[in-house]
Amino acid sequence: MKILSVSTATNQLSVALNEDTTVMVEKSEHDKRNHSEHLDPLIAEILTENHLKLKDIDRFAVAIGPGSYTGLRIGVTTIKMFASILAKQAVGVSTMKALAANCQDTDTLIVAGIDARNDNFFAGAYLRENGQLVNIIEDGHYHIDKLLKAVKDYALTHKLEKVVFVGTGFEKQKEAINKLDLPVSFGTDEQNVTHAGVIGKLAIDEQPVEPDQLLPRYLRRTQAEVDWHKKTGKPFEADSNYVEEV
Repeated sequence: MKILSVSTATNQLSVALNEDTTVMVEKSEHDKRNHSEHLDPLIAEILTENHLKLKDIDRFAVAIGPGSYTGLRIGVTTIKMFASILAKQAVGVSTMKALAANCQDTDTLIVAGIDARNDNFFAGAYLRENGQLVNIIEDGHYHIDKLLKAVKDYALTHKLEKVVFVGTGFEKQKEAINKLDLPVSFGTDEQNVTHAGVIGKLAIDEQPVEPDQLLPRYLRRTQAEVDWHKKTGKPFEADSNYVEEV
């Protein structure tokens, strides 16, 4: 199965071509903010170099969030369009799961996160069980204190001896993290970025959806939405796309 996968969830743009679980090629551009200008040329480059056309792809995969609001929309819209026009399979993969998959440790709580500023993180925690990643702490938007409390409670209750933090922003929280009083480590530069090739591997076991059902998972409302609700006094409607602190 040929899988074309993309990640536009962070400031790193990543595109990969997989043959089943084998990453045939992955190309990334670091610190590029305008993914809308770079995504299509990068896809075309990979296809051309491998003598393929879009119609030769069996499954399209994308990081659906959390992450950059604009970035997620670019990636998801592109994959939806390809899958819809070509009548191919579409798969969304959690950005947090893709980050956690960079760590191969067992018996280790893998905390994946993206700095959301002001001591907040988009984050989730995972364990490897029988070779599969299991989501232990739900992907969500957390203040660092609430995230670390959940991490410590789970680690102590389940007698886990190791915790690894992968992603962005955790290096600024080392003082708070060290107060966990647990053996902790931090991801390498390669582990701390979202790789499209990893998304392609994870997409093998994810359930495909109809292209029009492929949606970003922002997990936090935009500041404009929050301000509007404060101004109008209207309550938020229940929406599973958001997992927010109350």
